[in-house]
Amino acid sequence: MNDAATLLKLAETEVADEIPREQYLPVLTQAPFVLVDGTFNTRDVGLVPGSPVRGGFAFRSGALFRLTDSGKATVAGALRVRRVFDLRSPQERQAAPDPPLDGVENTWLDTARPESAPAPARFADGGGEQGYRDMYLEVVDVFRDSWRAILEHVRDRPQDPFLVHCTAGRDRTGVFSGMLLTLAGASPEVVTLDYMLSRIGTEPVRPMLLQFALAGSHAASQEEPGFYNLVSLRASSWNAFVEGVKEEYGGFEQFVADKLGFSAEDIAKIKANLTKP
Repeated sequence: MNDAATLLKLAETEVADEIPREQYLPVLTQAPFVLVDGTFNTRDVGLVPGSPVRGGFAFRSGALFRLTDSGKATVAGALRVRRVFDLRSPQERQAAPDPPLDGVENTWLDTARPESAPAPARFADGGGEQGYRDMYLEVVDVFRDSWRAILEHVRDRPQDPFLVHCTAGRDRTGVFSGMLLTLAGASPEVVTLDYMLSRIGTEPVRPMLLQFALAGSHAASQEEPGFYNLVSLRASSWNAFVEGVKEEYGGFEQFVADKLGFSAEDIAKIKANLTKP
């Protein structure tokens, strides 16, 4: 398994800079990453260094629509995933639907409203921290039904491993993974490391994701002010978001209780199911 310090150092590489294949490939072939043919940025949340989540239960990934037969066998067979939660928009799903997987339940829930387009100008100041705080707080609010469904799965089906994904597996999926790790009792350093690992996990498809971000943000070019802050992964941005969650909701656990409607007993069971076999 890769150690935390080595992983974090590589993950701090700016998105504008390429990570050489000889540096990222050895990382992606070891825990917490899982090689799944036809997707990227797949990892076991429980195998992130220092994670209190039990291994083999909660997985996160990029989009699954290009899964090969080998990749499908890995997800449904080797990883024993029994449920997939898709956080993508209706348009993303229509353009690239998840493939059926033997013995795996696919779950997608529409949002109450569409997400706002992430205009680069919102990220132009500093390292983009305010833009990320606002964007991720919107994700927390917009995807309430999905968060509730995933946490109900953790509460009610602890024997069934699950996988959560969006398109890149870094922003929407990263917000939920941070919530999950926090509920499980992870330290802020571990939560931040898990978030930052998507910088390494997305490197094999970095040019494609830059084009995806260019189209989704309506930026005129990659040189538009704020664009590289928008596509970057920085601990300072995640920390600004976490502070926003505390200011808006009192923290992740309070959000789960007050806004998602989970009782203290529910939350205790979720925590136990995340951490105990």
